Amino acid sequence: MQDTVNVTLEDTERGKSHDHGHCPTARPFKRFGVRMRTLLPALLICLLAPMGHGTSVAQMSHPTVASPQSDAQKAFEKMKSLAGSWEGSLMGMPVQITIRVTSTGNALLHEATGSGRPDNPITMFYVDGDRLLLTHYCDAGNRPRMVGKISPNGKTVEFDFLDVSGSTERGMMNHMVFTMIDANHHTEEATYMLPGNKTLSGGGELTRTK
Repeated sequence: MQDTVNVTLEDTERGKSHDHGHCPTARPFKRFGVRMRTLLPALLICLLAPMGHGTSVAQMSHPTVASPQSDAQKAFEKMKSLAGSWEGSLMGMPVQITIRVTSTGNALLHEATGSGRPDNPITMFYVDGDRLLLTHYCDAGNRPRMVGKISPNGKTVEFDFLDVSGSTERGMMNHMVFTMIDANHHTEEATYMLPGNKTLSGGGELTRTK
């Protein structure tokens, strides 16, 4: 485009010192330059208009396709629906449960409080690769990990023992089940392994307060 304009200007300058009849190439080049300046904006509009506002060539060539959720992610989303405050009884003892999403949506914190309890046991849930993991920070001084699976009907997430850190001299938690009844009710069940390979199981229903 720059070359065309240069030629036209040079020929025009020559035409100032000669009669137009002696410079037959000046007018065709001049007409060509004017025509290109007129058509160029229209050509650009035609090329860009189909893209629409904010659309790039890369987006047109490679449309984004959402990847399907893994079973671990589905189970985690179901657990995150429990975020809020709950009250009820577990193993016959009154309890208040606080569940909140944290770490910009990458973790779920479960904290239990209740009358007669010396502390507040904490349980964390998070997705690690293709697994939904639970880590329970137990008042027995250990940290068992469990792997969760969601039931076919999508209402229950069951966690089975994976491994444990810390001493198990006072026993450890090795199984937990969360069942969603509706938006305001769910049950929690747990199995505790006592010294001597004896087990203690129990649970209860909780009602949402917030």
